[in-house]
Amino acid sequence: MDIALAETPQDILRCYPVMKELRPTYSEEAYAAQVARQMKTDRYQLVYGEDDGAVVGVGGFRTVELLAWGRAIYVDDLVTASRGRSKGYGGQLLDWLIERARSLGCDHLHLDSGVQRFAAHRFYLTKRMDITAHHFTIQLTD
Repeated sequence: MDIALAETPQDILRCYPVMKELRPTYSEEAYAAQVARQMKTDRYQLVYGEDDGAVVGVGGFRTVELLAWGRAIYVDDLVTASRGRSKGYGGQLLDWLIERARSLGCDHLHLDSGVQRFAAHRFYLTKRMDITAHHFTIQLTD
């Protein structure tokens, strides 16, 4: 699998079918606009894995610095195309993200995962990640 950063609007759109599996509420247009906005204002980056000319995995991330964590990469999105699961693509993307964090001098890599995503949790645990917190939220809009 070849891994690259999405740097053009065309790259971002190529990632949409895979990202839609994780974020199904976004239309293609809304997704492209949201990613572009986050890239411009929040240092969001999109990485993708390609096999035989097709995007098979996508990761959205940002570099942050917080009192709680120090310098870290926070992974907003990590998804492998359903047709490509259990082929090692997700592991390769996560390994790339970990190396990216190291190369940027980060102390940690963080991500949240929905409580219902048991297969993802097993995957993260096999990649030697720890469950270190509960994430709480409150809906502020209707």
